Amino acid sequence: KTDRYFIKQYLEETNLRGTILLDASGSMKYTGDEAAEHNRRRLSKFEYAQYLAASLAHLMINQQDAVGLVTFDTRIRRYLPARSRTNYLRTILEEIHATAPGDETSIAPIFHDIAERVHRRGLIVIISDLFDDPEAILKALHHFRFRKHEIIVFHVMAEEELTFPFDKWSLFRDLEDSDQKLELDPRALRASYLDEVRRFVRTIEQGCGQMTVDYVPVSTKRPFDLALTSYLAHRRFRVK
Repeated sequence: KTDRYFIKQYLEETNLRGTILLDASGSMKYTGDEAAEHNRRRLSKFEYAQYLAASLAHLMINQQDAVGLVTFDTRIRRYLPARSRTNYLRTILEEIHATAPGDETSIAPIFHDIAERVHRRGLIVIISDLFDDPEAILKALHHFRFRKHEIIVFHVMAEEELTFPFDKWSLFRDLEDSDQKLELDPRALRASYLDEVRRFVRTIEQGCGQMTVDYVPVSTKRPFDLALTSYLAHRRFRVK
């Protein structure tokens, strides 16, 4: 019932058109030691995002609403326009399953491109770690709002990225550029790192609030189904 209310309240009984933007960049490969388990294995950020995307697609299609999918890294890798046919769900789910995280990304230009492609007003669901310049991301989100879309941003990060619990000299590798490796003492970096992360998250959150964009911070430490259910329940309460 909560899910049905979430979907149907959006366009006042008209059919919803939703497009899910799934970040498949290299940084999404990360799997922290504190990540939630599913089927007895810890989920990477990308696997977590896949489950969120699949759950939302299933939800919308089964409410007879249209849903589309965009996967991206340095470019748009796959663009499936929004459709409402029941058998289209299989196409969406197969594409989600077949996608693997790849290269580095520049998110803002991708979002501008998608904003130009999705012409009809609808719901844009972004599932990403948003690793890009936050001001550029906010400008791209404004492009969606200018075109009258509603936006939900699921900001997916690993718990280690949020808390930086490392306490021994470690080799840190850039997941978007395998040639970039540094051996560092994390204790010397923790304070400045956490300041940067807080500033990054705060900038995105405040910018989304100013544009009336739903900003949903998600740690992969929390099971994806609980994170999604909690958001839907919160949204239902808010729009009563």
